[in-house]
Amino acid sequence: MRQYPNAPQLGIGVVLLRGDEVLLVKRARPPAAGAWSLPGGKQELGERAEDTARRELFEETGLTAGPMILAGYVDSLHHDSSGRLEYHYTILDFCARYTGGVARAGDDVADVAWVAAADFDAYNLWPAARGIIARAFSLLPP
Repeated sequence: MRQYPNAPQLGIGVVLLRGDEVLLVKRARPPAAGAWSLPGGKQELGERAEDTARRELFEETGLTAGPMILAGYVDSLHHDSSGRLEYHYTILDFCARYTGGVARAGDDVADVAWVAAADFDAYNLWPAARGIIARAFSLLPP
């Protein structure tokens, strides 16, 4: 039950780095339809967190990654117009370097882009995502 849950949902995200760029995806479905964010999605029962990160990255973008490091977490809470909690995700974000594939929009993604930090404003990137991306660059210097 993703909408109006009775408990937080666990999501897994990926900060995929290529040189001084990070891969962003444009969400195609609620709760963040139309917003640019990091690739990722819901962990499946019996699936290890890193396996979820790799699966979601490939399903959403067609890309693969090298060794992964846990970069941190963010809490994503979305309220409806009456103030009721409509979505609640705790997202574990892994970071890794790009290893292969051609970026394409797949699964629940409308678009993909390799973006330098200087261009984040054009993508209206969520401040929490910016923080995780900065941490990823500190953990995985070029």
